This record gives sequence, C-alpha cells and structure tokens, in this order.
Amino acid sequence: MDKKILWVDLEMTGLNPKKDRILEVAAIITDWDFNEIATFESAVKVSPKIIKERMVGDFWDKFSDVKNSLIEQNKQSSSSSKEVEQELISFLNEHFKEDISNNEKIILAGNSIHQDRRFIRSEWKNLDELLHYRMLDVTSWKIVMNEKYHHVFAKPEEHRALDDIRGSIMELKYYLKKVKK
Repeated sequence: MDKKILWVDLEMTGLNPKKDRILEVAAIITDWDFNEIATFESAVKVSPKIIKERMVGDFWDKFSDVKNSLIEQNKQSSSSSKEVEQELISFLNEHFKEDISNNEKIILAGNSIHQDRRFIRSEWKNLDELLHYRMLDVTSWKIVMNEKYHHVFAKPEEHRALDDIRGSIMELKYYLKKVKK
C-alpha cells in the first residue's frame, strides 16, 4: 500500500476560529504502518494585540511555559498565515504529488482533528480543498478504548505541534496493539 496519511497539529491563540489565530503548525506524513516519511514545521506571525487578548484563561495559566515559548516564537516569526499555508501546500505537493494530480483528497489525521480542521477551513481554504472529508481522529479511538475497555494511554502534554503529533501516533499504535490481541 503506497497511500499516505497527513498528520497535522496546530497551536492556536484559543479555540474559536472566528476570533483566534493559528500560531504554529506541524505536519508529519506517514505510511499506514505509521512510519514517518517527512515532517514540516512553521510558525505564523500573529498580531501582538490578538495574542494579548486571546491567550488568557486557565489553560494558558496552567501552561504558561508553553505560552511564553509560543509568544517568543511569534516575535521571531515573519511569515504570514497565507505564506505558511503556501509552504505547507508546497510540502504536500512534493509528497502527495500523484494523489493531488489524480484529484484524490488527502486523509487528515490527529487528536481532536476536527478542531484543527475548523481553523484550516477558516484560515487556509486552499489547503482545505486538498483534504478529504474523512479524517482519522485518534480521539475517537481514545473514547472507545478508555470507556469500553479501560485502556488508557498516558500521552505527554507538550502542547507544541510536532511533539503532539508524535504523541498522537504513539497513542494510535498503542490502541491498535490492544485490538490485535
């Protein structure tokens, strides 16, 4: 099987795609054995006003070190959201060239990936057009495995895009091993 999966994780200023913005994106392309083929990382320049207004509350208080590193990264970044979207599309064109040329949509994967997809639809419409409506959401596996079978995966809470994807891949592998038994 030569099909691939696109794993994406976004770090945003908050969870509302109408008010919040993407700060960081990472992508990992894997095969269906979840071996990494290629990785992509980028930071989006977001207005300091939006950061100040939106990166507030209990979550950001609890993860203040993550907040500070994202703010520092934002200060260093010069890429607009559209520029990062285009870089990511170029990355996909390189690795999903045959699928894209055959008008086949790319399967998007991740933890609670529907939330990331809401931001992709809001900010990155050109990227969204390349993606299949079906998604591989590790959270669905988590719910079934936790509630029905009491298998709990202790995923590290990095809250940085690339690390979070790797954690999601490890989590899905963990659940699949339980299914094989």
